[in-house]
Amino acid sequence: MSRRLTVEADGGSRGNPGVAGYGALVRDSETGALLAERAEPLGLASNNVAEYRGLIAGLEAAARIDSGATVSVRMDSKLVVEQMAGRWKIKHEDMRRLALQAQEIVRDIRGAGGSVEFTWIPREQNRDADALSNVAMDGDIVDRTFGIESEVDDALTPPAEGERARPATEFGSRGIPTRIILVRHGITDFTAEGRLDGRGGPDPDLNDIGRSQAAAAGVALAHLVGPGGAAVVTSSLARAIQTGDAVARAIGASAQVDPDWDEQNFGAWDGLSVHDLVASSPEDFLRLRDDPTYAPDGGESHEDLAARILPAWERVVAAGGTTVVVCHRKPIMVVLAHLLGTSPTHAWRLAAAPGSLTAIEVWESGEVSIAFTNRT
Repeated sequence: MSRRLTVEADGGSRGNPGVAGYGALVRDSETGALLAERAEPLGLASNNVAEYRGLIAGLEAAARIDSGATVSVRMDSKLVVEQMAGRWKIKHEDMRRLALQAQEIVRDIRGAGGSVEFTWIPREQNRDADALSNVAMDGDIVDRTFGIESEVDDALTPPAEGERARPATEFGSRGIPTRIILVRHGITDFTAEGRLDGRGGPDPDLNDIGRSQAAAAGVALAHLVGPGGAAVVTSSLARAIQTGDAVARAIGASAQVDPDWDEQNFGAWDGLSVHDLVASSPEDFLRLRDDPTYAPDGGESHEDLAARILPAWERVVAAGGTTVVVCHRKPIMVVLAHLLGTSPTHAWRLAAAPGSLTAIEVWESGEVSIAFTNRT
């Protein structure tokens, strides 16, 4: 029979939006035993966003304990409870995205034979989750799962002779992921005119619109990671450095230049417009899109580009923590195609607008989650 679990979740923001964090815990509904605790700071966010993040963390913890459990979610957020129950509409984009993420976990639990119900409770009955969210807002992380049997974790199997027993705090836990946010630079006059400008090309500066896009990206990142919450890496091209400087100022960081994140070198095609290339050399232009080995004279192929981008990606992952990488459309496509296992041709379908953000989480196990793409 499936287990009966209770999830208590909360989130808070000191300023709304302000310094935010969430807390969540899972109990055995029959015995009241504490099975899991989660808390994590969120940088700058609203109360409602933090509450949804707490809900997601609690549902994930419950699903790891028993993927087909009977789950009772108890929260003092009337908004989240009513929206998840389908009685209130979700208008805010960030909350809509988080609600969809929570609903996906709910569907997985129900698909495994379990159930999920949502109940509003007064704040005084949610003190434990509230306390965990305050721990998170103070900047601390809690990720504890206690001595339980889990369908997805064989950690309770007795260790072989001479083998170290695994500590209980590791049971069913992925730990804290490395987070990478890929940012495409703001536009230049070349961007606006549809001209290619790769590594070794004319290297123009941002124009007025591009500077506004860079500033907007900085505001968005300050909201996501908070002051001092991330490292910043940029390509060596002027438009990326200028965008990276705006981002670094917004989050209180110093930008570091890594030329391996430069745009693809288009060789003899640098400075030419896409319109003219399609008109004059349509077969060659299609080869650039579809043939990973093709390169314009003096330029790089897709394979050449991937050979320098992917090691740069691995360096960022190995650094841990949160890193903002300000680069270009093709490098972002290379990373996403690599993570999704898709072809270079299909990777062109992945939009990355100027000034947009793409967020990726990587766990120590190698598991990867693309949280969102092309957010402007």
